[in-house]
Amino acid sequence: MEKNKITQLFGIRYPIIQAGMVWCSGWRLASAVSNSGGLGLIGAGSMHPETLRDHIKKCKMATGNPFGVNIPLMYPQIEEIMQIVMDEKVAIVFTSAGNPKTWTAKLKAEGIIVAHVVSGSKFALKCVEAGVDAVVAEGFEAGGHNGREETTTLALIPQVRKVTDLPLIAAGGIATGEGMAAVFALGAEGVQVGTRFALTEESSASDAFKQKCISLKEGDTILSLKKISPTRLVKNDFYHQVQELEDRGASADELRSLLGRGRSRRGIFEGDLVEGELEIGQVASLIDTVVPAEQVVEGMMKEYYEAVEKLNRIVF
Repeated sequence: MEKNKITQLFGIRYPIIQAGMVWCSGWRLASAVSNSGGLGLIGAGSMHPETLRDHIKKCKMATGNPFGVNIPLMYPQIEEIMQIVMDEKVAIVFTSAGNPKTWTAKLKAEGIIVAHVVSGSKFALKCVEAGVDAVVAEGFEAGGHNGREETTTLALIPQVRKVTDLPLIAAGGIATGEGMAAVFALGAEGVQVGTRFALTEESSASDAFKQKCISLKEGDTILSLKKISPTRLVKNDFYHQVQELEDRGASADELRSLLGRGRSRRGIFEGDLVEGELEIGQVASLIDTVVPAEQVVEGMMKEYYEAVEKLNRIVF
């Protein structure tokens, strides 16, 4: 029987990675996922450098299993963040929103395993050139910031698989074991799960945000802010303000002015459901409860095996 490349690479039991999401992915969530057999990631994108250091130290205390840090390469204090990751001997780093060549070699020189998030096969090829250890292919169903290609996960995975034999992690719209089985059939060897883990007990998102998201129906999120950084948003008053500006042809600067500073913190972390920026994936419409992260991991693995068994019973 062939061994799974993702579990081998990261030294984990299950090929389930918790995405590093702004205002959701602190040490409590990361350690809970890692303790459950998956790979937890601390999301550096919404942390000041010393806050990240504190979360890394607390995560080390809370789990003896592998965990990592997700770092958006557009982070304004990127050199300071990277130095903290290296100083604290973090074993795994997921990078996103930038050129993987910028930091991969330096991180790997420190013995760090590097994965990079892409939205298209041409970017996957850049990962190969950069020497990353694994690729995360994320479809536009995902919450938060997305690629401009708007390629769905089921279309993206086989395209990326075609151009690289690097360990491949599928992301975007995956919250169940059935979804995991589907992307494995297309060539993925692991899954990165955001929305389902954002809506768990250990997520640092506000309870108001979580309750809003588990009430969402199909079509209640939409990809917006395409002139500056495509972002999947819940349709609330803030989204409608964005839409009005976009409909009248507002410039990128006008949209940035509306965003201001701290708009996602206001929505996700502080729970302002009216004026806050509420980032969540399409798959939220399948989720109706807030449960512990351990239950998510165990449930997904149970559903995965049941889905595979069901498919094996189908006769044509």
